[in-house]
Amino acid sequence: MKLLEEVQLKPVESLKGKDLLTLLDYTSEEVQALVKLATQLKIVTKQGKCPRLLEGKTLGMIFEKSSTRTRVSFEVGMQQLGGYGMYMNARDMQIGRGEPVPDTGRVLSGYLDGIMIRANSHAMVEELAQYATVPVINGLTDLDHPCQALADLETIAENKGELKGLKIAYVGDGNNVAHALIIAAAHVGMHVAVATPIGYECDATILEQAQQIALANGGSVFATHDPIEAVKNADAIYADVWTSMGQEEETEQRLKDFKGYQINDELVAHAKPDYMFLHCLPAHREEEVATSVIDGPNSYIFEQAENRMHAQKAVLISLLA
Repeated sequence: MKLLEEVQLKPVESLKGKDLLTLLDYTSEEVQALVKLATQLKIVTKQGKCPRLLEGKTLGMIFEKSSTRTRVSFEVGMQQLGGYGMYMNARDMQIGRGEPVPDTGRVLSGYLDGIMIRANSHAMVEELAQYATVPVINGLTDLDHPCQALADLETIAENKGELKGLKIAYVGDGNNVAHALIIAAAHVGMHVAVATPIGYECDATILEQAQQIALANGGSVFATHDPIEAVKNADAIYADVWTSMGQEEETEQRLKDFKGYQINDELVAHAKPDYMFLHCLPAHREEEVATSVIDGPNSYIFEQAENRMHAQKAVLISLLA
């Protein structure tokens, strides 16, 4: 514990043994503490002092969807913390052949210290968490992407300092990434503007819950169909692909519906001069974002991608250590 005291690392004790399915289940204080811990972990990791707090722990990582950042960041993060990340493709497991989710949850709980799952259905992950007796971490579902949002907050905090009072604009599909972002930003008192085409709005219940959280923290959340209104005076602008995995058949229609929602030089001119451009990646250049923006001086996408690992280490330490 000496190293922990020297670098003042404080796992979020209230989260020990809990799941991370959505940040709606966490208090604002817990979310803020995770962001702080992630930043501290990044510093000590760069100094070669990452504490091996998960020595002997094994994280099972189930993937129903392809992954670059989620798999590598969790696997390397576990290694840096002294633990082991076990990759499991759902197609190679009995769950991929119809084994009941409750059975899988109970069985894996006998082998593992935690489960991370990147899945198609949020309901399935909720069911897995219900029957597993070890923490379950949502690595992405159709409804939410909490680990990404924690990395997003970490990236903004590192470059802007205090998060409270900053404005972030999300332009695009009201999808899982948008949901996670508005929830996380609400927890830290940011002002969130979400611009989506008609028919692609965020889930109304999640939007209302985020608005209530934001209000309690001195922030705000509002939705619009006007990208210019959303990015006006923004400190950060966020984009995601217009067509996510599993929606490939909708590509042609989505390209038509999202016309006018590209993050380009004309649109970002309405933001603050020192705005940050963020994207969860992978990106489609010249589709949802112009190359001049994503590869420009205001882009922080690769720092953001790296921070997935540090944010997730904060989660892993708090849930599993």
